[in-house]
Amino acid sequence: MCGIVGYIGIREAYPILMDGLHRLEYRGYDSAGVALVSDSGNLNVYKSKGNVSDLESVVSDKDCVGTVGIAHTRWATHGVPSEANSHPHISGSGDITLVHNGIIENYATLKEQLIEKGYTFKSETDTEVLVQLIQYTKDSVPDCNLAMAVRLALKKIIGAYAISVIDRREPDRLVCARKSSPLAIGVTEGNKEIFIASDASPIAAYTKHIIYLNDGEIAVCERGMDVQVFNLDNEKISPEVKEVDIDLNMLSKDSFEHFMLKEIFDQPNVLRDCMRGRIVNAPYSRPWSPHWHGDKCDSLSVILSAVTLHRRELLRARRIIIVSCGTSWHAGLIGKQLIEHFCKVPVEVAYASEFRYSDSVIEPDDVVMAISQSGETADTMAAMEMAKANKALVFGIVNTVGSSISRISDTGIYIHVGPEIGVASTKAFTGQVTVLVMLALALGMAKGTVSQEEYSEVLHELVMIPDKIQKVLEQNDKIKNIARRYTYSKNFLYLGRGYNYPVALEGALKLKEISYIHAEGYPAAEMKHGPIALIDSEMPVVFLATHHQLYQKIVSNMQEVISRKGRILAIVTEGDEQVKAMVDETIEVPPTLACLAPLLSVIPLQLLSYHVAVAKGLNVDQPRNLAKSVTVE
Repeated sequence: MCGIVGYIGIREAYPILMDGLHRLEYRGYDSAGVALVSDSGNLNVYKSKGNVSDLESVVSDKDCVGTVGIAHTRWATHGVPSEANSHPHISGSGDITLVHNGIIENYATLKEQLIEKGYTFKSETDTEVLVQLIQYTKDSVPDCNLAMAVRLALKKIIGAYAISVIDRREPDRLVCARKSSPLAIGVTEGNKEIFIASDASPIAAYTKHIIYLNDGEIAVCERGMDVQVFNLDNEKISPEVKEVDIDLNMLSKDSFEHFMLKEIFDQPNVLRDCMRGRIVNAPYSRPWSPHWHGDKCDSLSVILSAVTLHRRELLRARRIIIVSCGTSWHAGLIGKQLIEHFCKVPVEVAYASEFRYSDSVIEPDDVVMAISQSGETADTMAAMEMAKANKALVFGIVNTVGSSISRISDTGIYIHVGPEIGVASTKAFTGQVTVLVMLALALGMAKGTVSQEEYSEVLHELVMIPDKIQKVLEQNDKIKNIARRYTYSKNFLYLGRGYNYPVALEGALKLKEISYIHAEGYPAAEMKHGPIALIDSEMPVVFLATHHQLYQKIVSNMQEVISRKGRILAIVTEGDEQVKAMVDETIEVPPTLACLAPLLSVIPLQLLSYHVAVAKGLNVDQPRNLAKSVTVE
């Protein structure tokens, strides 16, 4: 989950590395470090516990000259956050330094072997073992340069890694490699500058031309030379250079206090981007316009290339298995209801971390659908490999273009909501649900399992959703005031039914992630099978009570809470006077169809969790113990 940055070129490396660390800080922020080879051949390594700003304070009066360097921002796995455990790690000779994202599983055995050979260690990390192993390899193999030493050392490694390595004795060379952890290389015209990063966001300001390393590949980046890529058997590979276009405005907070708040408010626009080019007016083949209303929407249709190109496999699918983690798993639960309703295909939703170790029977006529914001989630990728081994069609739903999951997938759909920097996912969730709605409709129409009337009705309403989200966002100040009254609550219960049950889970997760308040999401009807024992005057209960087919059931569940003196905050449909008269607080959302309700009802819960956390004085964008992209098991 750590963030890696590297640079070799014609400019001073330090400012570029620091800018990259700030852009990658969502991947880890318990410590940071930078290593630079000076023009005189000295290796200068600076490290600090804390975030990147803490590192900058440490380095402010240090020698930061040099045109080659590597840097790292850490999410701790092996060893507590400390200066000693921070990256970069240095070999015993002081010549080689390395940054690493991943976990070396056999580090203990290798460490014992190196200790027997006289090597000493200063940290608790698995990473230091790797840099010492590279040093040992270079010292013990005749005529061994850095690239060869890295390759031979990695052949002894079991685990996951993305690494970048420099040797002060080879100042014109930077070596990097990956296995099961992401790594991107940015190249410029004439290779005057080469950029290394865990993802494309730190590179986008300098070049759009990216090489994504595949598992088991090593890249040798030499000043002014083409990037050379080899596998662990030293066979040369021709790298594919992709053009990646990232909106740099998405990487800044603009006038917002936090990325999370900006990304919540981004949702009307990014959902329009998600639908643009996919929902079209069939007779004219024109892209959807957010200003279309009435009869102009009657001929809307959804066209997805993944459904067109893989129509046969999707139509014959015996079942669909959705694998995902965290917020993406909640989106998958909504996807299950959508696909089963519109397509009449059985759907299972599994935590990828459990699925990968289960004895699940996967058949060639199954479709395994992987959902991931980052496209780098380690457990989800492992589940996909299981599916591919069993010859199932692997369908990816991801946000990050060029990510590992997008490349592993047989086909899939990008959600196109732009980079999400806040650790607590917001716009990615609504983007995933929007894509799942479009997929269910497109597949249902191809199968003939959805009527033209319902198809048109849902599409007509879906294109109105961004405007309706905007109306919910206009209640931000009201939600902020409500949040203040819950700042010191110790526990929350979130309850919903039908399409809103996964939203209850998502709302509880958001509150836990950024406010550190214990919260549980539950199907409302299951409350009386245990959780009702928790209800008292100190327990806030959030009900998802929009006006749909299970509305009266939800009202009955509310009565059960009221009779036990519980405090209720209800998310209701505009104009609902019945619930408003019953409960302590209500937040209204515009009316919509039941299958689209999550796209509106989740917005107040995102804002509620945000404002509770801000009221508590917490770091919303960098909650403790969490990182954005879970690239380790």
